[in-house]
Amino acid sequence: MRSFLLYAVIRLALWLALWWLLAELGVGLALAAVLAAALAMLISILFLARLREDAAQQWRKADERRAAGKEQRDEDAEYEDEFLDAEDRVDSEDRVDAEDRADESRGR
Repeated sequence: MRSFLLYAVIRLALWLALWWLLAELGVGLALAAVLAAALAMLISILFLARLREDAAQQWRKADERRAAGKEQRDEDAEYEDEFLDAEDRVDSEDRVDAEDRADESRGR
């Protein structure tokens, strides 16, 4: 997290410095902001690649740790599935029995 924060702060400081420099040169505030953002992005891609990669690796590792923790199996799931399946079987058997009784009462 620290390397990601450092990368973000460096990139923000770079953007502010470029924006101030372009605004002082008379480019205009809005255009200077857009140009500073584009230049800061390009400079950070070219010169801060290692820092950005370190931050991405740490995020990836943390994501993998979180995913590994979520792979725990629900112990009650099999019991619940069996219970629901048994309930469905009983319901379908009751329906068949009710239909058979109805047919018999009609004289079929």
